[in-house]
Amino acid sequence: MTRGGASRGGNNGGNRVNTGKSSGVNTKNQFAIFDSSDHSFVNDSHSLFFLTSGNHPGLSLVSTSLTGSNYNSWSRAMTMALIAKNKMCFVNGSVSKHEIDDQLYNFWSRCNNMVMSWILNAESKEIADSVMYINTAVEMWNDLHDRFSQGNGPRIFQLKQEIHAFTQGSLDVSGYFTKLKIFWDELRDFKPLPACTCGAMKDLLDCHNQDYIF
Repeated sequence: MTRGGASRGGNNGGNRVNTGKSSGVNTKNQFAIFDSSDHSFVNDSHSLFFLTSGNHPGLSLVSTSLTGSNYNSWSRAMTMALIAKNKMCFVNGSVSKHEIDDQLYNFWSRCNNMVMSWILNAESKEIADSVMYINTAVEMWNDLHDRFSQGNGPRIFQLKQEIHAFTQGSLDVSGYFTKLKIFWDELRDFKPLPACTCGAMKDLLDCHNQDYIF
């Protein structure tokens, strides 16, 4: 019996599942196919189920904990860390327990719980307590997104207000421009410049860069 109707095939008739040997962030429908009766691929560094001795439940992937208001920057940092660990598929829905057959379920469960531990380690105690009893990493990730992610419009407005009101105060010049750059970089992430191959692109970039100064 298999979970979620995993496909059967191969010369030896074993169950075959997607194990995620692929490039790119979104691995959905791009997995390499392996015979699940042979578990040697789990030790392949390209496998989604691969964990090194340094990957343990107490690991902190990011330097700043999620407090709520910092969700956008926290989410970006966590996304980069999970991609580097080849575990983003456990939070973006690319690999779910319904797609894993019984022979591989323990490997999926181990990685799922590892990723949930990493997420909990990167949150404030109050937020961690609120998601402690969620059973899958993708549900935990989506719950945090639904609660703390601001829509583009409200966040863009807030960033523009913060930039307008921001003053140097007691900060030195380096500290002032570093903080200001953080605001501008996040705003640019929400409002990327359109792709353009015409000569007007240089003028658009010049205008955009002047906004940084004025």
